[in-house]
Amino acid sequence: MTVPPLPPPVLIQDPDALRRMVTALAAEKRIAVDTESNSLHAYRERVCLIQFSTPESDYLVDPLALSDLAPLGPIFSDPGVEKVFHAAEYDLICLRRDFDFQVDRLFDTRVACRTLGQAQAGLGDLLSETFDVHLNKRFQRANWGQRPLTSDLLDYARLDTHFLLPLRDRLAEALQAAGRWEEATEECERLTHLEAHENGFDPEGFWHITNARHLTPEQAGALRQLYLLREDQASRADRPPFKIMGDKTLLAIAQVLPSSEEDLQVIPGMTEGQIRRYGRGLLTAVARGRREPRPRRPSRDKVDETVLARHEALRDWRKKVAATRLVESDVILPREVLWEIARTAPRNGDELQAVMTPMHWRFRTYGQDILRVLWG
Repeated sequence: MTVPPLPPPVLIQDPDALRRMVTALAAEKRIAVDTESNSLHAYRERVCLIQFSTPESDYLVDPLALSDLAPLGPIFSDPGVEKVFHAAEYDLICLRRDFDFQVDRLFDTRVACRTLGQAQAGLGDLLSETFDVHLNKRFQRANWGQRPLTSDLLDYARLDTHFLLPLRDRLAEALQAAGRWEEATEECERLTHLEAHENGFDPEGFWHITNARHLTPEQAGALRQLYLLREDQASRADRPPFKIMGDKTLLAIAQVLPSSEEDLQVIPGMTEGQIRRYGRGLLTAVARGRREPRPRRPSRDKVDETVLARHEALRDWRKKVAATRLVESDVILPREVLWEIARTAPRNGDELQAVMTPMHWRFRTYGQDILRVLWG
């Protein structure tokens, strides 16, 4: 079915409305939360909308209209109010990066689905399957930084949280029935401790472009200058760098080392518009890269062979357990935790528990097996 008629969402754009909403949220046992950012449309992404839902109301907080969102901090950190997200990791990182919000007591509906081994874990699929509600995907790539927000965008945004609370209750019941509640909640707790990524520019980031390490020193010098030029153009235009020029095109230019516009025209991925707007700058960047000292190729941190062997053995064990459980492998142990166990090689339960905190259920369930994989 289509979404039934709903009362209009409450748009929060002034401090008084924000305070009233915070008071209402603080009285709830649980609230649904989501965010919308402008990563596809701006040079430096930011959170442009924060959605909250309670059983009675849907709220849309406009961070671009409010100079101070500090009143939301105590709500996010209050362990007495459960925060229900779907696929929370990106939202949590953005909220901490932009506003220094720390979320305590998270319930992630995607984590719940994956813990249960459900094949469909996307929100649209879940709402369709659970409530026969079909979301319009038309606005998935919308520019949330534009103002004013249209009524269609506001309606779309509120649906990301409107059904999360009843969905959470159904999933919580399924987790309890399957004996997976503690496993899911400890994964939610782990997500709340992830570090926020810096929202900045790394001038050495060109080395992360695929195949950049295969370039000659001269080509690498050109790529560095092309990378810096693209960043400057993206900053001036307030657009994501990939919308100025893709990585593959930058790499192709560096490989060819063009010296004329005619050379640019035969490079795969180059358009007439790009040549018209950036051609002179590209040629100047290539010439500068060939002239200046070559960039030093970053040394790869070689992983000790014994660590690799431990990791391989742990990964094989994890894959077998996941197949038995009918879940994806990282539900058993996240990738970064598996690497940390392989690296530190804990020799007893106390050492392993220190690495696996706060995954107490998984430590109790798999700890002895992990130690046997490590030490026989």
